[in-house]
Amino acid sequence: MSATRHRPAVDADELRRRVRDLLDAHPPATTDRLDFLRARFDAGLAWVHYPAGLGGLDAPRALQAVVDAELEAAGAPDNDPRRIGIGLGMAAPTILGFGTDEQRQRLLRPLWTGEEVWCQLFSEPGAGSDLAALATRAVRDGDDWVVDGQKVWTSSAHLARWAILIARTDPDQPKHRGISYFVCDMTDPGVEVRPLRQITGEAEFNEVFLTGVRIPDSRRLGEIGDGWRVAQTTLMNERVAIGGGRVPREGGMIGLVADTWRERPELRTHDLHQRLLRLWVESEAARLAGERLRQQLAVGQPGPEGSAMKLAFARLNQQISALEVELLGEEGLRYDDWTLRRPELVDFTGREAGYRYLRAKGNSIEGGTSEVLLNIIAERVLGLPPEPRTDKDLPWKDLPR
Repeated sequence: MSATRHRPAVDADELRRRVRDLLDAHPPATTDRLDFLRARFDAGLAWVHYPAGLGGLDAPRALQAVVDAELEAAGAPDNDPRRIGIGLGMAAPTILGFGTDEQRQRLLRPLWTGEEVWCQLFSEPGAGSDLAALATRAVRDGDDWVVDGQKVWTSSAHLARWAILIARTDPDQPKHRGISYFVCDMTDPGVEVRPLRQITGEAEFNEVFLTGVRIPDSRRLGEIGDGWRVAQTTLMNERVAIGGGRVPREGGMIGLVADTWRERPELRTHDLHQRLLRLWVESEAARLAGERLRQQLAVGQPGPEGSAMKLAFARLNQQISALEVELLGEEGLRYDDWTLRRPELVDFTGREAGYRYLRAKGNSIEGGTSEVLLNIIAERVLGLPPEPRTDKDLPWKDLPR
């Protein structure tokens, strides 16, 4: 695909016409779900702001809502975005921004339909919150890169066909340079996925060990040594995906607690009432801020504001789930039998209060720790002086570890 694309005039009426054509050719009631999703992608109605030929029509992003509403009203199947959120929210915009034409053509369609699940090989046990300190190495060997290292906290690794991976390719460079960005085939020899049991007793996360994994150079995204810049696209989209999800008024966790408050008057106290009101107001403010963020996305790229939304999401989830457990008393402490399970989704609203309380603890770690996000907000949103960084210009190989 050419880098210079013709932008057709596509408005809401034209999109509705295209939706009608899709529904006429592939009636949802008689069409296999996967066949319908493939046809929707090929019709450019998957993500309308993407280029023609890659599931889109070069249309304004805001018009996606027109397509979604028409298809929902017709009872059309969706692509289960919660199950494939890493691919949709993180891998896809990075591939679109930095991938080659061949990579986009090969990867985006099965990513969108959910035929191929993605995971993210970023975090490492030795790097902590300082992602740029990563130690996984990729060494060039002919047309391949040979990768050795360990990743951790990897959602969906046990389900994934593909992973977005950052690895150090030049240890003589400072830690933010000398990193390259790859697409890793999780079925390749040398990739080992182990469950990582969490405080909930479940294992939705994983450790991933990479031992002599050969990745063709044709699966590199961006330039050699420019992986940190590529990763910023992924991370900004990740925080928007986590913190900017659309929630109806009094939806999500605050809605569950408010319902319990209304239905169980015997549980009420004045103090709990005041705390519930404060969290309700904060949830509404976060919901409206998320709507504003989505409007920003409709006209450009995600900015550091996504970090603020992700931070608010984590804090509110933890405070609301704690209030719910306190409101329910002993009833709120009940929990499952702690049998190890491998869930595909984090189901905050479909589980018991004890699960929500325990699972919310991870919200301040996953998708960037709250401490890292506070630094981003301070420096990039508020314009405050950056923290002193004595290791910024030192070669990575000389950093103390």
